Amino acid sequence: MASYTIDIDETFLLPCHQVFALFADHEQFGRLLGAPARRIRDSDQADPNGIGSVRKIGIGPLGVEETITGFEPEALIEYAITSISPLKNHYGRIRFQSPSENETRVHYTVYFEDAIPMTGALVRSALHQALRRGMRRVPKMVK
Repeated sequence: MASYTIDIDETFLLPCHQVFALFADHEQFGRLLGAPARRIRDSDQADPNGIGSVRKIGIGPLGVEETITGFEPEALIEYAITSISPLKNHYGRIRFQSPSENETRVHYTVYFEDAIPMTGALVRSALHQALRRGMRRVPKMVK
C-alpha cells in the first residue's frame, strides 16, 4: 500500500478571520472544492463546525464523511475521513498564520494511503488539482 501527500502553501491579502471562516464552514468548504458538502453532525463545542462535527462531501454513495479532529479558531483545522472510502488513513491539516493584519498564509497538507492498489496516484492528482482550483477561488469567496 502506497502513501501520498499533498502540500500546498498560499498567501492571501485578506484578514485571517475571513479566510479561516471560509475554510471552517462546511458548505463553503465544499464550494471551495467544487463539490457539494453539508454538515451532517454538529460539534458539541461553541462552533458547530468544530471538533466532532462531520461533513459529507460528494453525492450519494460517492460521497465521503470527514470528521473534524482538530479546531483552533484562526489557527488550525484538522480532519479525517471516517466513512468507507477508497482511501485509508486519510487526514487533512490546514494551518493559518497571519503575518500582518490583512495577510493570511494557508498551509494545507493532505495525507492518505490507497486502499485499492494503483489508485492513489490518480486520486492524488485529482485532489491536488481540486485544492489548487479552490485556493484560486478564495479571494472571490471571502465575505
